[in-house]
Amino acid sequence: MRERQSARERRRAREFEAFVAGAGGRLLHAARLLTGERTAAERLLTAALARTYAAWDALGGEDPYDRARQELARCYARTAWRRRPAPGGPLGAFPPRERLVLVLRLYEDVPEEQTAARLGLSVRRVRAVCARAAATLPRDAVTAGPTPP
Repeated sequence: MRERQSARERRRAREFEAFVAGAGGRLLHAARLLTGERTAAERLLTAALARTYAAWDALGGEDPYDRARQELARCYARTAWRRRPAPGGPLGAFPPRERLVLVLRLYEDVPEEQTAARLGLSVRRVRAVCARAAATLPRDAVTAGPTPP
């Protein structure tokens, strides 16, 4: 019994490591867009990945990237709503909730309806935030690759 459990734990760890190797860079960039700072982004990503790993066996057919993205948004929302992060990065002029909308919509390409539902906003509000960003941000500010430290 113990051998079977150990083998299952090793398989789980290998699967998760492969997932992080493939998706970690993109998730870190999303975290960096949210926080505007590398150290805070790494802390945020670590918390999100820990929660994803804890739920790994319960994912079933769910996309692990989608779960990790949800955890990233949840972890960011929990901290950013309470204390506003120092402005930084291309989204520094936006308040935390709007940053989250922009990262989910423009960088992660989550549909408007899902973004609105996840954040408890109206679809109209999500559209308004994206329109404001389109008017004020350089075209590639959110979709460009990671910014240097």
